[in-house]
This record gives sequence, structure tokens and C-alpha cells, in this order.
Amino acid sequence: MTAPGLNMDVFQWPLGVATYRNFPVVEASWSMLHNERPYLCNFLGTIYENSSRQALMNILKQDEIDKLCWVSVREQWQPQETNESLKNYQKALLQSDLTLCPVGVNTECYRIYEACSYGSVPVVEDVMTAGSCGNTSVSHNAPLQLLKSMGAPFIFIKNWKELPVVLEKEKTIILQEKIQRRKMLLHWYQHFKTELKMRFTNILESSFLMNNKG
Repeated sequence: MTAPGLNMDVFQWPLGVATYRNFPVVEASWSMLHNERPYLCNFLGTIYENSSRQALMNILKQDEIDKLCWVSVREQWQPQETNESLKNYQKALLQSDLTLCPVGVNTECYRIYEACSYGSVPVVEDVMTAGSCGNTSVSHNAPLQLLKSMGAPFIFIKNWKELPVVLEKEKTIILQEKIQRRKMLLHWYQHFKTELKMRFTNILESSFLMNNKG
């Protein structure tokens, strides 16, 4: 359960990108910001039985959205990517306006931050997974609280049935608006990382000062 005032005592550090899978540090380029992207969205990942990811796949197929998006799935999770699968994943992020981020074991996932690295707006499934890390009855921000408190410019949805409406709206957005959105997302992500690094440093310094006084 989340206790009142928890954030004052516990510093939350985001997952970030999956460096253990060799996800690189991505430098923004002119083409990343300005090029038309051929796919509305992407999802490359593992499908777990009776999960919301399975529901997402049903929505994609039902409305033939998968023809507009880069979709590649597998049935078993792999701890490591091959060079080819990593390149395909990076290419999908770079060539998609949106990145679909369904929950897995947890609500937060590496995919959210990896999408930000490429200026692909995360479409985040905003639901609590099993466990006791938060309580949505106490605060609607419980899942992904850190991102929400930092004003993440994402698309949050509660159910994948909302996706067709999101994508219909996406079709109406002109390239110039998408360019501005990518710039805003990359700027936010850079600020997010810098701000958290600064907060973490300040907390460490404060802790050491208090310990020295004690």
C-alpha cells in the first residue's frame, strides 16, 4: 500500500532504457525530428496468455490496424535480443509516430523510455498490475506516479478499446504538428533525466550531511 507522504521518504528512480539488452544512447538527428514516419504505431514484444497484450492484438487485427502499424510478436520472453531483433526494434521506434506500451508484469516498462529516445510518443496502458506497490483508490496517479508528476507528454489509456479512436485522431495530425510534438517529447525526456539526476544528487548530499551531524 502507498502511505501518505511516501515520496518524501522514498526516492523513486525510473527504469530507463534496457542497457542490459544493449539498448544504446540515442542522439537526436534532423531526420529523426523532421522525416515523415511510415507507421502510425508499433508493438514488438511478447504476448502473455490472457493478458491485456492479447486483448491489444485482438483490437489490432479486428480493425486491421496492424496494416498501419509495425507489429511483431513472440510467445516467449527472451532475456537478450539478437543483433537483428535489436536493430528491428530500434527501426520500429524510429519509423513510428506512436509506440504502444501495454503492461507486462509491471505497469512501468523499458519500452516507455526507449520510445522517448526516438521521439515516438508512448501510448501507455494506465492500469495497476497485481501487487501492492500502489493503490488507485487512494490516488489515481498510483500507477506511473513519477511520470505523471513530471508532466509526461504521453497518451494514457485505460483500455485498448480506446486505441482505434486514438489512431483515427493521429491520422488527422499534419507532419508539422508531429515535428513539434517530437521536439517537445525529446525536450521533456532530457529535462526529466536531468531533473531526476539533480534530485538524486541533492538527496544523497542531504543524507550524508545529516549522517555527519548525527
